[in-house]
Amino acid sequence: HHQKEVMVDLSCGAAILRGAHIFAPGVLGATAGVQAGDQVSVYVDVEGKCLRGFIKPYAGPKVFVGNGVARMNRDDIFSVAQEQLSGIGVEMTSPLYDCPPLNDVMSDSIFLQNLPSTLTGHVLNPQPGERVLDMCAAPGGKTTHLATLMRNQGTIAALDKSQGRVDKVIANAKRHGLTCIQAYAFDGRKAASEAAVCSKDETLLGAPPYPPDTFHRVLVDAPCSGLGQRPALGNKMTLKALKAYPSYQRKLFPAAVQVLKTGGTLVYSTCTLTLAENEGQVEWLLNTFPCLELVPQTPYLGGPGLPGTSLTQAQLQMVQRFEPWGGHMAGDTHPADRDTIGFFIAKFVKKAR
Repeated sequence: HHQKEVMVDLSCGAAILRGAHIFAPGVLGATAGVQAGDQVSVYVDVEGKCLRGFIKPYAGPKVFVGNGVARMNRDDIFSVAQEQLSGIGVEMTSPLYDCPPLNDVMSDSIFLQNLPSTLTGHVLNPQPGERVLDMCAAPGGKTTHLATLMRNQGTIAALDKSQGRVDKVIANAKRHGLTCIQAYAFDGRKAASEAAVCSKDETLLGAPPYPPDTFHRVLVDAPCSGLGQRPALGNKMTLKALKAYPSYQRKLFPAAVQVLKTGGTLVYSTCTLTLAENEGQVEWLLNTFPCLELVPQTPYLGGPGLPGTSLTQAQLQMVQRFEPWGGHMAGDTHPADRDTIGFFIAKFVKKAR
């Protein structure tokens, strides 16, 4: 470790672990005398108590994330308002993990995703010419993947409550030249309506809400507590907030099931680890919607579900659970489950009533 130190916040620290350099606005503090060209050690303030401009070695709880070279003088960083700063403040030369920065690399050709996120699209398995609903689509990683699997043929309705987030879906679709995606700022919980009318032309879907039996496939990549995300250096979520997710997630399913065609496929996924948001939701879905049948998944790279619900061993083998601490204790999982984000996937087929 070097004598001269630079402090950053949790989000910047996570970006460093993903291969990023430190942009000047991300520098929270730096020891006295740091000049451009100096070797520095970079630490993350895990409690958020380091004040901007801190000049002494920070004595609070901190985590080392690597070494780098200062590209700006300390005085230049802290002599102006944070919003006026631009450019790289520290170039990471020896990060803790050797992950290359991939921002804006072939951005019109590739979309960087974690393995389980990519797997979700293959499990849904949309076909060219079908109608697909992505109920919680932003920022559009899974949406654009579904569109490529469909060879840009058919229609994907991509919903999100926030117009700003929907704009990201639209931008990503445009960047990849995907014209089959129709994105709308709309609450997925209200996506179904008996009074709605849909064109018989598969390519003319229009804005939500949609009538029953509209879609061949529905993806519910639900808002979740995100406890499986990596890298993660800390979490400030309250217990109350954590417990609120299952009830919100359940409000998405009445519309999802209603707009799905008989024989159609529904995939539920989260990037979290809790039983209540994963296996607990599968149990609730099967009890609440008798028309849904839990089915095996292809490809299967994760591990089985956790005990603690009424799901049978056979049903637990049908879901996929990825665990960020290196896979399941049983050791019967694919090597892909040994170093990825925490994630959960369940697949259902809608039977005739």
